[in-house]
Amino acid sequence: MHDPQLTREALAELPPDIGESPLFNGDLAPVPKARRTWTTWNFAALWISMAHCLPTYMLAGGLIALGMNWWQSLLTIALGNVIVLIPILLNAHPGTKYGIPFPVLARSSFGTVGANVPAILRAIVACGWFGIQTYIGGEAVKTFVEALWPAFATIGGDATVMGLGVPSAITFGIFWLLNIAIILFGMNAVRIFENWSAPLVLIMAGWLLWWIVSRAGGLGPMFDRPSSFATNADFWKVFVPSLTGMIGFWATLSLNIPDFTRYGRGQREQLWGQTLGLPTTMFAFSAMAVVITSAAESLLKGTDPKTLWDPVIVLGHITSSTAPTGLDAPLIADPSTRWMIALLSLFGVAIATIATNIAANVVSPANDFAHVAPRLISFKTGGVITGILGVLIMPWKLLANPEAYIFNWLVGYGGLLGPIAGIMVVDYWLLRRRELDVPDLYRTKGRYAGTNWVAIAALCVGIAPNVVGFLRSVKMMGGGPDIFDTIYPYSWFSGFLIAALVYRLGMRKSRFGQSRA
Repeated sequence: MHDPQLTREALAELPPDIGESPLFNGDLAPVPKARRTWTTWNFAALWISMAHCLPTYMLAGGLIALGMNWWQSLLTIALGNVIVLIPILLNAHPGTKYGIPFPVLARSSFGTVGANVPAILRAIVACGWFGIQTYIGGEAVKTFVEALWPAFATIGGDATVMGLGVPSAITFGIFWLLNIAIILFGMNAVRIFENWSAPLVLIMAGWLLWWIVSRAGGLGPMFDRPSSFATNADFWKVFVPSLTGMIGFWATLSLNIPDFTRYGRGQREQLWGQTLGLPTTMFAFSAMAVVITSAAESLLKGTDPKTLWDPVIVLGHITSSTAPTGLDAPLIADPSTRWMIALLSLFGVAIATIATNIAANVVSPANDFAHVAPRLISFKTGGVITGILGVLIMPWKLLANPEAYIFNWLVGYGGLLGPIAGIMVVDYWLLRRRELDVPDLYRTKGRYAGTNWVAIAALCVGIAPNVVGFLRSVKMMGGGPDIFDTIYPYSWFSGFLIAALVYRLGMRKSRFGQSRA
């Protein structure tokens, strides 16, 4: 249910007719000025907690598995996050200025009806990410439970649930319920959770870094290992789609960042909080992953190095009661110490994964689904819908290998979301010049009523050049190589620029969004 008090405060700042509009509900309403309390720390903590997650930790490993050395992978991650920060900050501005969420902001460019298209596209991608994070978190829980209770691995025998073994299905379900429970308490619970989870995750990662480097006696062999590319051309073939994948990693938030900045005290707070929180944290956490993995490779010589990019596996070896391959004794001899570290590690991994999942993959689709039928679907109901679809997508199939994860998933949906970002940036900054009629965003007969077909056409044109490349990438179409295979690695860039240009040119003669008085 909506917060009645918040709804009354929002309506007090709007014309009387808005409360009766079918496009209005308490969750989609502009945040009242008195409720805009997020500080620089709140925004920085949001990004710190979202970036400190297992997929971020494994990003550098995926790039190194594709042939990069350690500094090339970190450079790619850093550059991608600096680039994606630009559309994030551009789309964050209207959220702070007007207190409106992403689907309502999209009405200014796509129309009150047409905005359902970008909202649903964004929501579907978020459902996929929700499932991925929940699966990774569930597998982490399973690893630690098996370390403490080995018999858990044999529950259910060979039986499977939607392709998952019974132990994996159990921990996936537990982790799913934890995510849904927190979101049912609303956005204030999200803010509190992000604030205290951010420093906790940093402490846990710092402890793992210190322990494994000191135990290994150094940084390990990875820093001396060259890349596998013989020429610059070979490197470029991997670098470009990898850079696009790094941008795609947060391309989702570049659209729905108003869902958070609508709670900000002012532009300075959201700008500095996000600038300090996103690129620095992504680089630092990825660098920590490189050091930890390299030291683990030196310490665990009998373990497949490719598996050591998963911190859960590293922690599993540390807390195991049996000696890892190649060693004569467990890494931690005292059983009570192993139990304590295992429980703390489980808690830290769970906190990191839930914090990212709720902020990045539940808040936006919850608002997006609410936007489809504001009178019937609340923010909390939208969150439950997200959770259900996240299971049905069967995310374990999206994580088949690093190439499929980066080239098919990250690059693929980058070509879908880039055009939306391009249209929204041009509309707000160049056409509207940062001036919106907020009441009309909630009116069925206002200046933004209906569908802006120029925006829909620009979206289709922006997506089109990447369709063939994507279908070939997932092996659903043969042929090539040709121009489409050349364009696809640049999917987010090409989609953003093409859609932005088409929208700008198409709106020259359009009267959409102009006053109807």
